[in-house]
Amino acid sequence: MSSKIDPITRSVVQHRLSSIVKEMGEAMLRTSYSQILNSSRDFSLAICDTSGRLIAQADHIPVHVGALPWATLAVEQRFKDVKPGDVILLNDPYHGGSHLPDLTAFVPIFDGERRLLWTIVRAHQSDIGGATHGGYNPAATEIYQEGLRVPPIKLYEAGKLRDDLLDLLALNIRNPREFRGDLAAMVGAAHLGERRLSRLFAEFGAPVVEAAVETILDAAEAQTRAVISTWKDGVFHGEAFLDDDGHGRSDIRIAAKVTKKGSDIEIDLSDSDPQTTSFVNSSHANMQAAVVMAFAYLIDADIPKNAGALRPLKVIAKQGTIVWADPGRPVTLCTSHPSNEIVEAIVKAMSASCPDRAMAGWSRRFRIAIQGEDPRSGRNFIWHMFQARPGGGASSGGDGWSSIGEWHTVGGIKFGSIEVAEVRFPLYFRHHEFRENSGGDGKFRGGLGVALDLVLETAKPARANTAGDGVRYAPCGMLGGKDGVPHDYRLISEGRTPRVLRTKEVGIEIRPGDCLEIRSSGGGGWGPPAERSLDARARDREQGLVAADAKQGA
Repeated sequence: MSSKIDPITRSVVQHRLSSIVKEMGEAMLRTSYSQILNSSRDFSLAICDTSGRLIAQADHIPVHVGALPWATLAVEQRFKDVKPGDVILLNDPYHGGSHLPDLTAFVPIFDGERRLLWTIVRAHQSDIGGATHGGYNPAATEIYQEGLRVPPIKLYEAGKLRDDLLDLLALNIRNPREFRGDLAAMVGAAHLGERRLSRLFAEFGAPVVEAAVETILDAAEAQTRAVISTWKDGVFHGEAFLDDDGHGRSDIRIAAKVTKKGSDIEIDLSDSDPQTTSFVNSSHANMQAAVVMAFAYLIDADIPKNAGALRPLKVIAKQGTIVWADPGRPVTLCTSHPSNEIVEAIVKAMSASCPDRAMAGWSRRFRIAIQGEDPRSGRNFIWHMFQARPGGGASSGGDGWSSIGEWHTVGGIKFGSIEVAEVRFPLYFRHHEFRENSGGDGKFRGGLGVALDLVLETAKPARANTAGDGVRYAPCGMLGGKDGVPHDYRLISEGRTPRVLRTKEVGIEIRPGDCLEIRSSGGGGWGPPAERSLDARARDREQGLVAADAKQGA
């Protein structure tokens, strides 16, 4: 059937599918309630078929999208009686989810009696219940301490909302109004995709769309294999390390063995360290997503990132390791860590096979969530810090982007308007600018992190939690480039000694007027520093990206 689809029809269908997921993303952005979604855009959209194949995605959060096929398979396994109007939710890491804060909504797409596709929305919730506010609990030693677990459930049945289930979910969330609003936005965006796909079927006929999808996937596979075939064959090794697990264990190793032969790639993570007692473990779906991310960063940017492009890739991992934890283990940090380290280990390995495609290390995540009372309204708030984004790694194409974010998001998460944040929350951004000298030196310099001084303007003390990594292990330099500068976060409080913030803490007291002194990491450099041009160095000094007296190029 696929041979009967002409290239023009294939291209039209491909671009229509792409536009549908993009329009779903715009709907999410404009209708969601919480700042984590409508400002920072911590959500992703996709279309999968009933076999769990990724058909189309929007350019949002790579670590989300790479896990969605596994979530789709969990839904397919659970429900055999899906009907038009059904809406299915899940977030459980042991039922196809990545971590608990990422709630996923599925809407089935039918052509007559036949169910063909799913429109899918995954969005990070600003709270998901559990022992601590904000969805992360560094003290957790089991998943039950991390929040509300949602296996595949039907929130709507044949178009009818199950109010009892929605009430159950919202009752377990600290900010139920935002949760209900965000969930409504997710369902609405998924239904928007349903309407657009139904129109596509009406215009072309479902058999033509199905055949076009097969040719789209086949073309992506052919393009990907053509790229891989130009790389050096062999067996390559890379490793990366987590600072710690927050429970006394440090230097946790993620190991990647990559075998490249012809147009096939096998990535084996089996030699990674054993799982931990804390939330830095990875779920299976999240591990798969991290591998897909690394692979996607190595192939051409214009190749559609769908199931066809992933056909040359085989993933091997061992359950009970840091990259694939046993059921019941806490995993909430996993979308950041060890996802970033999985990517880093793979890219390091592949730098010996396709050096011009191997980026230097992007920065690691170091988040802060604050819960307190807004004195202007008397209402409780939960604020997640998406400002002070760290720097991206350099590449053979040039310097890294400054304040772009981490490897698992590659710019998909935004820090949003500072002015809007100050209006919505009792915060004062006293200082927010590039952190000079933070990018790793090299032929191409790593992107800079940010220097932020943030003052809390509450009338009562607030509480903060941290979750992240990267104060010991900095973003790696690549092919002779230097590492970036690691994170450095401090709490400045009158009458108290300045306090260094650890990456995995709960219950930090922040008094009214206290200042969070945030210095985020810079990305790694690419290539020998001696090869950086004099003009580039002069431009760095003129723009204040490096200190005038900085010693570089050694």
